[in-house]
Amino acid sequence: MNDWTERFESVGDRRLLVLVLLLTCLGIAMIYSAGRVDVPSMVTGIWKKQLMWFAASLVAFVLVNRIPMRWLEWAAPWIYGLSIGLLILVLAVGSGPNTRSWLRIAGFNLQPAEIAKLATILMMARTLTSLDRPIERMSQLVKPVLIVLVPFGLVMLQPDLGSALIFCVILVAALYWAGVSLAAILMLVSPAASLLLGFSPRVWGVWFIGLVIFLYVHRPYIVETVAVLGANVATGVLTQPLWRSLADYQQQRLLVFLNPGADPQGAGWHLIQSQVAIGSGGWFGQGFAQGPQKRLAFLPEQHTDFIFSVVGEELGFLGIILFLVLYGWFLWKVIQVAKLTPNGFGGLVVFCLFAVWFAHLFINAGMTVGIMPITGLPLPLLSYGGSFLISVYMGLAIVERVAAEK
Repeated sequence: MNDWTERFESVGDRRLLVLVLLLTCLGIAMIYSAGRVDVPSMVTGIWKKQLMWFAASLVAFVLVNRIPMRWLEWAAPWIYGLSIGLLILVLAVGSGPNTRSWLRIAGFNLQPAEIAKLATILMMARTLTSLDRPIERMSQLVKPVLIVLVPFGLVMLQPDLGSALIFCVILVAALYWAGVSLAAILMLVSPAASLLLGFSPRVWGVWFIGLVIFLYVHRPYIVETVAVLGANVATGVLTQPLWRSLADYQQQRLLVFLNPGADPQGAGWHLIQSQVAIGSGGWFGQGFAQGPQKRLAFLPEQHTDFIFSVVGEELGFLGIILFLVLYGWFLWKVIQVAKLTPNGFGGLVVFCLFAVWFAHLFINAGMTVGIMPITGLPLPLLSYGGSFLISVYMGLAIVERVAAEK
């Protein structure tokens, strides 16, 4: 009895835990609904597997929640090294549809990228909080950038564009919480903007002129100015070769984002059917498990990438609002833990977890209505997927531990 009491007391914010459990149960219900189709398929009983992953996630939560934050800080390099090893291993022997993202271990699929996200957050937090002086020069950002660049590059080689994007989110979130100026962060991420804008020389030229004016106003060190401008020129030149290196399905996803009607029977099918499903739900929805787009198998990946479309079709606009309110409450409570903790390492870890979960929510929900490109990022606690669910609960365990230790 005392052991269970001790475990319960290690949960710093019990309402947050209850909220996550509620979202998980609602997610399993929506996965069950996603499997209610007129022609039975592997999705029909997949909710039972998610129930098993839920049980495994609870075990992972209990185990991680018992680890003091100072132990995690000490072990961060070892955890990071292990995650890099797994990312290299998955490139050699991994499998998956269109990518090499999964390791088959004891009959279960493991996605090392999810472990790498947590490991990178821990390593970034340890690195940035161990600095003996504030970051004032771009040269001080070399080590944090390399910490993120290694897993980012390995995940891009799979290729998994969606997960790679999350490592960029981790970098920006960590630097922001560590007190790096917004101007320095903008200079750091500016090459990524050049990479996106390099498709149009005219647009890229306007961006580059704006960047020059920005650098003139803020007047960084001359070496930093040259490095930023050089990096922007290099990434702008690399846009076309990088585009050609993408897999055909990845190119089609990005093109469909710009013009869904360009390939309505092919790459645009996902987005068009998602928009039809959400639109047909109206205010109150078609009813739980009754969505016609889903039941007739018009809605692809309805249990993973497009489960938010199932919510819109079956529960309507009010159902979508309910889920967004629950997610908003969840994220607000997480950010409160980050703000109130005096532990710099713990606060930075929690804020990065907040940024990752927010990015997943925004990108996944956005791609179902066409305001974001389809990247394959799952919806936290709602989409089917064992590795991601376990990683979310491990992250939640860290959040709860930080809340308890503060």
